[in-house]
Amino acid sequence: MESNSVSKLCLFLGLVWFLGFQLVQCTVTYDRKAIVINGQRRILISGSIHYPRSTPEMWEDLIQKAKDGGLDVVETYVFWNGHEPSPGNYNFEGRYDLVRFLKTVQKAGLYAHLRIGPYVCAEWNFGGFPVWLKYVPGISFRTDNEPFKRAMQGFTEKIVGLMKSEKLFESQGGPIILSQIENEYGVQSKLFGAAGHNYMTWAAEMAVGLGTGVPWVMCKEEDAPDPVINTCNGFYCDSFSPNKPYKPTIWTEAWSGWFTEFGGPIHQRPVQDLAYAVARFIQKGGSFVNYYMYHGGTNFGRTAGGPFITTSYDYDAPLDEYGLIRQPKYGHLKELHKAIKMCERALISADPIITSLGDFQQAHVYTSESGDCAAFLSNHNSKSAARVMFNNMHYNLPPWSISILPDCRNVVFNTAKVGVQTSQMQMLPTNVETLLWETYDEDLTSLDDSSTMTASGLLEQINVTRDTTDYLWYITSVNIGSSESFLHGGELPTLIVQSTGHALHIFINGQLSGSAFGTRESRRFTYTGKVDLRAGTNKIALLSVAVGLPNVGGHFEAYNTGILGPVALHGLNQGKWDLSWQKWTYQVGLKGEAMNLVSPDSISSVDWLQASLVAQKQQPLTWHKSIFDAPEGDEPLALDMEGMGKGQIWINGQSVGRYWTAFANGDCNGCSYAGGFKPTKCQTGCGQPTQRYYHVPRSWLKPTQNLLVIFEELGGDPSRVSIVKRSVSTVCAEVAEYHPTIKNWHIEGYGKVQDFHSPKVHLRCNPGQSISSIKFASFGTPFGTCGTYQQGICHASTSYSVIEKKCIGKQRCAVTISNTNFGDPCPKVLKRLSVEAVCAPTTSTTAQPNWRG
Repeated sequence: MESNSVSKLCLFLGLVWFLGFQLVQCTVTYDRKAIVINGQRRILISGSIHYPRSTPEMWEDLIQKAKDGGLDVVETYVFWNGHEPSPGNYNFEGRYDLVRFLKTVQKAGLYAHLRIGPYVCAEWNFGGFPVWLKYVPGISFRTDNEPFKRAMQGFTEKIVGLMKSEKLFESQGGPIILSQIENEYGVQSKLFGAAGHNYMTWAAEMAVGLGTGVPWVMCKEEDAPDPVINTCNGFYCDSFSPNKPYKPTIWTEAWSGWFTEFGGPIHQRPVQDLAYAVARFIQKGGSFVNYYMYHGGTNFGRTAGGPFITTSYDYDAPLDEYGLIRQPKYGHLKELHKAIKMCERALISADPIITSLGDFQQAHVYTSESGDCAAFLSNHNSKSAARVMFNNMHYNLPPWSISILPDCRNVVFNTAKVGVQTSQMQMLPTNVETLLWETYDEDLTSLDDSSTMTASGLLEQINVTRDTTDYLWYITSVNIGSSESFLHGGELPTLIVQSTGHALHIFINGQLSGSAFGTRESRRFTYTGKVDLRAGTNKIALLSVAVGLPNVGGHFEAYNTGILGPVALHGLNQGKWDLSWQKWTYQVGLKGEAMNLVSPDSISSVDWLQASLVAQKQQPLTWHKSIFDAPEGDEPLALDMEGMGKGQIWINGQSVGRYWTAFANGDCNGCSYAGGFKPTKCQTGCGQPTQRYYHVPRSWLKPTQNLLVIFEELGGDPSRVSIVKRSVSTVCAEVAEYHPTIKNWHIEGYGKVQDFHSPKVHLRCNPGQSISSIKFASFGTPFGTCGTYQQGICHASTSYSVIEKKCIGKQRCAVTISNTNFGDPCPKVLKRLSVEAVCAPTTSTTAQPNWRG
């Protein structure tokens, strides 16, 4: 039952009770098989969509695409630092309008899983904790500590109270069927010993005591106390079992891909492996799967954690960062969900009977008292296909795959056989004219007394900035005598600076002398470089830059950021000069930040210079601004930051996020779907910037006069920055003659084969596009992959003409794979159809009515 219809039903319960009638209650419980909603066990497919990682204007489309993809549930964390930026001051507006997001889920007829945490990890700044929490007296995070528990309970009660007031729990007729307290605490609990166990038990009891009327879960928490359900996170969860036999088997995070970090490659998880992992979990008795992520989105502003997590949180999810459908991942999983739902009655009715079909092959068979029968045939061999006998019939299983038989006879889906199209995306130019730039150099000569302080020794960065900015200046002076040998032809002295993270720019007498950076794995680093000092007083200014605060680790609130030394000069006549305990002046943030240069309403008196009048030499610490009109169309937009170095971007005063064109290091050689997955297995983008394009939400733009501001730390070339749009460039599909298809079997008539329907190749461009040409078409034995298809020995000469007749000029088309359509180029040979088509903007002369399936 859809949650919106449930809501209407619940509105009448009081009246019904008064009249003495008996109706289904709005309840969520569980048993050993599944979550039970209003008395019905359910196999539930869920997907993570984090509301602050997109805009409210995107939510309805994202959630509808999730529903169309076969999801029952939308999962999200709740982001404490976004909702309570300072103690007692709450924010539930804009991207943080949690109520609006959940009501959008409800309107679509989906359920919600609210993971309150309030620790979220999520590659989010400080793991979702507000930085002010670190400075509560006597606090220690995520352990049996009264100040922390008091703050955590206060925020949890705030969120639960808000949900109750808006009647958003299923027990009130709302969409929320599950809630989560804490997050992946098991490892920390063990490290903290008794204090960890006591805290975990307290958190569970506190949550249950809030009376939400829906079950609570704890992920990666083996000893979660009753009635809290412990759940699994990971690339695979088929070996997981809950800690009590009367709890259902729930997978709260099925990792659809992986996050990226500046300087690292892009991680991709083949959909064949992801589908295999999900099918394997379901065949073992799992009843709730959540894709983390289903839409990853964007770490706008300074919300990325890590540190060093990119602004893009694409995650190789079924919906890409921009909200567009990623094929074949989205479509293949949609077919998987259909196949699983066809088995639901059998799956929720019994435990599987497991039969060996070979050394690496098994059958899991579910039957119900009403006669339903569903089977999962698996081949766990990652290298070889298998031909197995089941119910007196032969079945071919590709390596590392599972076939689903909703009637224990006919295969409707195999995890390794992808029949949906592959869409190749491209960033295309927009109609925006070449951007005209004005610049302003950050003033390094004077200090703003209102934002400076002086101390002896080096201070930890976040203790000074309270994370109000990424930037902190460490400034000191050294007096160099005229007798120093390096002033008379000797070797220049060396400056050594040890930093606890995350990036560092060295300025000597106002000139950039060098930079150094850490990595996500090694935040600490040492800068070593020659410095050109002069006789007399020399100003050493060290700009320490944070790139997101840590989001994971034992007591990560105690991790240091900034320059804690030693800082020393070597190679002077006296030898080593340790500057660590000198008098240091600290300036929080940049002058441009203080003057609010990013705001269209800024009343700053700054004199911007025309870029054409500025020397061509690329200057560090420079602000660039440009005015542009919104591009035509409705495709998602991005900034192409090729040519820039490192910094931040704002559009009309809103922060797009950090940019950094750091080049990706890693192994990008090859990828096979078969065999256990890990992030380093399938990587792309080596030798290219980890992130070149930065999402600009259309809802942030006005029709004209939009302000783009860039702060560049290293010295880039803004003339190479452009506004681009994301769209499908080509679509490919490859389907064999006997590809399994759900349409061949009537769901209600298990085992009764209807008239055979030949499989079809489906091609679809984005709205506003049509198929302009066919780059490749072959019915026979073609080989290769999308973009590299080649004809095989067997090829039907009619291939191109048939496809062109069916598809040219249309947004989408379907072509039946049969000898009737193409002729038979090689009898008694299993044939397939491979197609690559070009998508282009639809024109009045090429527009055709859309094909309807």
